[in-house]
Amino acid sequence: MTEVLLLVGILVAIFVGYNIGGATTGPAFGPAVGANVITKTMAAALMSIFFFVGAATIGPQVVDTLGNELVHDTGVFTMRSNVAVLFFIGGALFIGNYVGVPASTSMTAVGAIAALGLATGELAWDVLGQIVIWWVVAPIIGFWVAGVVGRYFYPQINEWIAIEASRDGREMITVDRSGVVPRLQFGDGADRREITGAFVVVGIGCLMGFSSETSNIANAIAPIYGAVDGTGTEIALGSLAIPFGMPALIVIGSFAVAIGCFTIARRTLDTLGNDITNLPLTAAIVVAVISSVIVVALSWIGIPASFVVIATMSIIGLGWGRATRTTTLSEARAGEETRVSVGALTADEEGEAPPEIGEEEPEDIPTASDLFNPSTTARVILMQNVVPVISTVGAFLTFRFIPIFGF
Repeated sequence: MTEVLLLVGILVAIFVGYNIGGATTGPAFGPAVGANVITKTMAAALMSIFFFVGAATIGPQVVDTLGNELVHDTGVFTMRSNVAVLFFIGGALFIGNYVGVPASTSMTAVGAIAALGLATGELAWDVLGQIVIWWVVAPIIGFWVAGVVGRYFYPQINEWIAIEASRDGREMITVDRSGVVPRLQFGDGADRREITGAFVVVGIGCLMGFSSETSNIANAIAPIYGAVDGTGTEIALGSLAIPFGMPALIVIGSFAVAIGCFTIARRTLDTLGNDITNLPLTAAIVVAVISSVIVVALSWIGIPASFVVIATMSIIGLGWGRATRTTTLSEARAGEETRVSVGALTADEEGEAPPEIGEEEPEDIPTASDLFNPSTTARVILMQNVVPVISTVGAFLTFRFIPIFGF
């Protein structure tokens, strides 16, 4: 019976991984796909590779936090409870993916596991408190770091990078499979600077994929790991006994994510690449670097981080910092008011010479509506809050009031 429940749990974990692939590919490669730098298929392939790298290197720290530390007694991770936890994580994420919204997988998973701990009286409040504190602090750090970059460095970075979207609507980087060995092929008329810029965008997407998956692998496999916890649990398939420790679970989770990257992720790639924002590629790169560094740092200390929330606050901070360039520090001390807008990021063309601080007029700065699509943005914000709530409330009510779990 244990083997059957473990097998069912693994199948549900694969469903969770599938939805994680759908939820995380959009934030990582949406800018590259939206700018016609690479195809959705290439984005899915790169995401699959760098997910595994992140999951296999730093990911185990976060798996240990969710699988062993968030609840006092890992005995609550029975095979039945594992199936239920993973069901609520995967089901909630599927709702977000279905409507094309990349919800926070970390918040969704932590909510479901914390609900199990709360319902059984085994929740480690100190660990949950540490996670929540970092959920608050990390976006604030992202905001202020991005704000400093926006005020003092963004125009220079924008002039130096000079990345433009593909002008003919075709992808700038494709793979030529006509020969024996596949090779990269670049768009017609692309010069060296444009090709370099395209590689920068793709490279940043790979960094984002790596960073987000150092945290997200735990969302798929932590409940099962909490149950087996290195005990050598095996599934017998005929004469073959398959062990399910950390390495095997990481491989299974990564494979499931890859399936999601190539299928349902197309919806979130459309939302993040085309619908929600007209974020310039230079801004997307800055936001990606700041967010990725923060997420990797948190994963290193075992904190499951929300890449989506940190990136959103970084966009706001970058726009705020860029808009404040219309006012010098002496003018600000004199009480001169500055009109702050996230839309300031669209004030510069890629490669444009940077204006000095105080040279621009507030009227030169676009409004936030020129950067974000209001209706799509509202839908994204709503679903990013609804999805974790569905996971948390559903799991708590199930474990608290349905006696089949025996708690």
